[in-house]
Amino acid sequence: MNFVSEPQLRHIIYNIFLLAVAASVLLPSCSTTRVLQDDQYRLEKNKIVVTNDKNFNVNDIEPYIKQSPNPYFIFGWNPFLNIYNWSSGKGNGWDRFVQKIGVAPVVYEADLVESSIENISNHLKYRGYYNSDVRSRIEVRKKRVKVTYEITLGKRFPIKEVRFSVPEGELADEFWKDTSSITVRKGDWLSEAALDSETDRASKYFRDKGFYGFSKNYYSFEADTLSVPDSVLLTMSIREYTRNETEEDAKPFRKFSIGNVAISYPQDLKIREKVLTNLNTVIPGSTYSESTVNTAYSRLASLNMFNTVNIELNQVDTNVVDCDISLSKSRLQGFKLNLEASTNSSGLLGVSPQLSYFHKNIFHGGEWLNLSFMGNFQFKPNDDTRSTEFGVSAGLSFPKFLLLPYSIFKGTVPRTDINVSYNYQNRPEYTRNIISTALGYNGNIRGRLFYQFYPLQLNIVRLFDLDEGFYNSLRSDPFMRNSYQDHFDLGSGVTLQYTTNTDVNPKTTYFYTRFQFDMAGNLLSAFKPLMRKDQDGSGIIWNTPFSQYVKAEVSVGRTWVFGRNDGQAVATRFLAGAGYAYGNSTALPFEKHFYSGGANSLRGWQARAVGPGLSPMDTTFIIPNQTGDMKLEANVEYRFKMFWKVAGAVFVDAGNVWTLDDTGKNGEVSPSQFTWRNLGKSIAVNWGAGIRLDLNFLLLRIDMGMRIHDPARTERWVGPQQWLKRGNYAVHFGVGYPF
Repeated sequence: MNFVSEPQLRHIIYNIFLLAVAASVLLPSCSTTRVLQDDQYRLEKNKIVVTNDKNFNVNDIEPYIKQSPNPYFIFGWNPFLNIYNWSSGKGNGWDRFVQKIGVAPVVYEADLVESSIENISNHLKYRGYYNSDVRSRIEVRKKRVKVTYEITLGKRFPIKEVRFSVPEGELADEFWKDTSSITVRKGDWLSEAALDSETDRASKYFRDKGFYGFSKNYYSFEADTLSVPDSVLLTMSIREYTRNETEEDAKPFRKFSIGNVAISYPQDLKIREKVLTNLNTVIPGSTYSESTVNTAYSRLASLNMFNTVNIELNQVDTNVVDCDISLSKSRLQGFKLNLEASTNSSGLLGVSPQLSYFHKNIFHGGEWLNLSFMGNFQFKPNDDTRSTEFGVSAGLSFPKFLLLPYSIFKGTVPRTDINVSYNYQNRPEYTRNIISTALGYNGNIRGRLFYQFYPLQLNIVRLFDLDEGFYNSLRSDPFMRNSYQDHFDLGSGVTLQYTTNTDVNPKTTYFYTRFQFDMAGNLLSAFKPLMRKDQDGSGIIWNTPFSQYVKAEVSVGRTWVFGRNDGQAVATRFLAGAGYAYGNSTALPFEKHFYSGGANSLRGWQARAVGPGLSPMDTTFIIPNQTGDMKLEANVEYRFKMFWKVAGAVFVDAGNVWTLDDTGKNGEVSPSQFTWRNLGKSIAVNWGAGIRLDLNFLLLRIDMGMRIHDPARTERWVGPQQWLKRGNYAVHFGVGYPF
């Protein structure tokens, strides 16, 4: 059997790449209508023109157009539309293949244009534009259709006066207290949209004030457009019967109170009932409030112990409702396995397994226990070069804010976290032990803003077995010397994250932002005059200098999903971070440094193999260990469905790490230091492609990144002929999306 040699393999891959580039160049000129029948046309574009108001937001109209053209990505080009048209029409394997990868053209339907005109007209009326004129103009060119919707907005009526009619009683008392919050006011434009919004707001307000079952159907409106020319006199009424009832069905509004409250759950679930009653906010004898019921639901659901939390309210008297809370048990314990792996053209392999055990009710009070075992192994086959890292961590989370009562919190209750970990690192240059512990709190606000606050974070770092050559190199580099030393790190940290979609693998468009801030050493610095000092004048604890620094990192990301069926998405991320040492420290602790490269970063490099700045690879380290005080990174990835559960991706990553103050003895700027002048030169850039296997509960991926701009090279731009050569690419295996 003949095997393909490595040079031959690179040659084959290179030729495939050239073919792909040629195809991408030729694709725009390929037909996008070849698969259409003789009487069919492709809908190429919808255009909306408002003739009498240039400031009108036409984006508000687009959702009401019933047929949209294929999405475009680059200058009006969708390459997958072209690929679909490679079909021969024979229905063979080739046709099925290109149709799976490609996107079918949207076939123009005239009936949907007429339906869209009706939709738009109704929506404009809902918005307060009465008797608007909506027309369509159709342009046909070479089997392609452009539809222009020409809109002349109808007349609008300003509200001259708002009058109220409310029945006497308990509801009237609450209504007049709330008039300052009413959103429909004199001078506003009359619209059904504004009236709907106000009745939704007011109905919720009344339900929170005890009026169980109150809805917007109790509202009615009268708009008088005749008494005052070009204006409207609006009467807002609340009646004691709904729009679907008659006056004979009228019943006086009454405030409800909570009667009996029962909490039921499976008998085999061992949990202290006091925990559930403390989290429950629906109290017998209290005034009914919809917000209170929703809070009880959120608190119980946040335990993550139940598959379902069902709260049912039953009216048992003219003004009393009973509350039945039923809970069904979920899986309380289990294991999780995560694995990342990477390799590059130099033959260096990296494997990072992680095994975790969780228990959601370890002490029968909703306490979460997490045990995690991790490793990071880097090596070259048939070579002594290797790096070994393993760690163990334990975390215990309580469903309360320790030392504070539940009643202080009106919404969800923050959890208290206690974490302890040990990390062992054995590299060719040194051996290091890190012991860490933290006490903090975490929670969320309205299920979108998540926070973690750790008032106490402690790291103790000890180094052993420093290689003599490595140790001597540190003497000539103050930045490195101060990073690689024993240190005592006591401080605080906070993490904030906001997202519009909390799913593990979101299937819809979403946005997120994350901010992390750490500060250490300020409290200890107050006691520095009382401490022993080392030869550099730094205060020491247990013969170890304490660290003093600040560090911040922010990331912003948005993913646009183009439909569940198409499986297409464009994901973007921008990340920036910086750290600064001061006071008792002249450099950040090494474990607080920033690095780039790896499965979730610049994928043309392995982890810690980029930068800092324009610096070449530091040969002091046998295995790459490039780090800095500052980081900038941007990523763009196009994702597309291929077949079955397999999807593809094409991506570009850019960024680097830098030092902030690394000026030489003669005042020259170090190549590792961040400067605006050298920013462009020092940005590392790679492109690449990947394959994903989406199993719904788990997403596996393989990415191959190729460098196109390498700041460490003399000739920084890397041509296509070098992309697959030694030292120019990396392959990564990971679980979940990279960002």
